[in-house]
Amino acid sequence: MAYSILGAKELDGMRRAGRLAGELLGQVGHWVQPGVTTESIDAKVAAWTTERGAVSAPLGYRGFPKHCCISINEEVCHGIPGPRVIESGDLVNVDVTPILGGWHGDTNATFYVGMPSAEARHVTEVARRSLEIGLEQVRPGARLHDIGAAIQEFVHARGCGIVRAYSGHGIGRIFHCEPTVPHFKPPGRGVKLKRGMCFTIEPMINIGGYDVDHLEDGWTVLTRDGTLSAQFEHTVVVTKTGFEVLTVRDGPLFNSEDRPWVRLTEGRPGSS
Repeated sequence: MAYSILGAKELDGMRRAGRLAGELLGQVGHWVQPGVTTESIDAKVAAWTTERGAVSAPLGYRGFPKHCCISINEEVCHGIPGPRVIESGDLVNVDVTPILGGWHGDTNATFYVGMPSAEARHVTEVARRSLEIGLEQVRPGARLHDIGAAIQEFVHARGCGIVRAYSGHGIGRIFHCEPTVPHFKPPGRGVKLKRGMCFTIEPMINIGGYDVDHLEDGWTVLTRDGTLSAQFEHTVVVTKTGFEVLTVRDGPLFNSEDRPWVRLTEGRPGSS
């Protein structure tokens, strides 16, 4: 199977889109507050994106009705913004994808609202670190499935589950394309990574099992066992010697990376 390889000019376009996505996610961290509705955050995402000459890829994508995805607590992904009010203690994942100059920048993060529970902190920090571990596997000559194998080893050792129904994906002028990037160890080794390949890594980590269900809205995915879920995502390109994160941010995410308890927890809360 052939995969799109970015040249220098194409990579410049992806860098601009990725930087814009990272900047937008940085703004989102300030908008996620107790008492606000998810649709109010969506409206701010729409206005911010438009002001910068970009458009929101999710809007109208296969019928999706909003500018971003907002998923709370047991919701894994693809939550539709609406009248729901964010409450203290919630875990809130916001996924944004602006299109700038025809190129897609795709990124997401999980935000803390107020003081989270021990389980909420655990699943979020395992998810944060699992993305970092996945990124560390990216280099020319490595196998695509090395990413998922490393993530699985780390996450399972910390008592969490990895969603298998959704994966990372190729990205560029097309929102979702090949390659599919699993976050667990699938059969086989996958294709060899080559310089210029561009894709997302976005492990969805549950405090419980990996099985998911869907709401009747046709979009919102939630954990089947009702346990908490967290996710982080970057768009990355394979370079000559390793990788480059295209959705890089200038500083820590407010209400996420700036929390005093942001650190790796070695086992599930209450484990010896």
